[in-house]
Amino acid sequence: MELVHVLILLGTGVFVGFASGLLGVGGGFIMAPIQYFVFLDMGLPADNAIKLAFGTNLLVILFNSLSGTWRHHKLGAVNWRVAVVMGITGMVFAYAGATLAARLPGEALRIAFGVIVLLTAVRMLTSRAMQTEREPVTNPWIWFAWAIPLGLLCGTLGLGGGVVAVPIMVLALRFPIHNAVATSLAMIIFNSVGGVVGYVINGQGVPGLPPYSIGYVNLLSAFLLIVSSFVMVQVGAIVAHKLPGKRLRLIFIVLMLYIGLRMIGVFEWLGWPL
Repeated sequence: MELVHVLILLGTGVFVGFASGLLGVGGGFIMAPIQYFVFLDMGLPADNAIKLAFGTNLLVILFNSLSGTWRHHKLGAVNWRVAVVMGITGMVFAYAGATLAARLPGEALRIAFGVIVLLTAVRMLTSRAMQTEREPVTNPWIWFAWAIPLGLLCGTLGLGGGVVAVPIMVLALRFPIHNAVATSLAMIIFNSVGGVVGYVINGQGVPGLPPYSIGYVNLLSAFLLIVSSFVMVQVGAIVAHKLPGKRLRLIFIVLMLYIGLRMIGVFEWLGWPL
């Protein structure tokens, strides 16, 4: 790994940490494109690069989520019943998703990643079901049902699940945006554990992975992202509770639109250096 790669990952960690605390996401949908292109530049085949990016993401997400959840808990915003039910369910299915991802083509995973993020952004942008005065869903079986696809998505695409969990908690479970952000981070702790284990086990013996890799998890890349993001998660969580709900939602949507288009390859097709 060259100096330029180290600097890129450190800078990404600062941004991801802030975004994790601010938006209730693990940061995987930001780190995946960056790490993917860094690993490609290091000479890895695209198939290995995308899977290594996804697996490493989940390890970083675990630490960021722990940091952000602690801050949101101090602010009284985490619904722990929801987080535990959805988190434990998601952890099991995240492992299954990681096992599936190890057997899928890397190009398909990259495009699927972009499509999921983009569709989620569009759904939040066009939905009018954002009225916080409605009573939140309290049925644990509904929480369980939603946690299954979230866990699979986490493991398959290296996402903690927040990029989809926050919209689901707002639109389907009818949580206020600030509670959705906080509870999403707590749920991601469980999801990321299942995903990391899956990528480590299913990446054993794969040839051509860079040094300091354990399966599809690169410890050097993870370390650089963790040390630069850990404190910024706290800052983002504090800022989140000072922003109006509508503005927080708009920031979330804009970021998702960009990442989705970037991973699908739209900017590259148009020749835009974005």
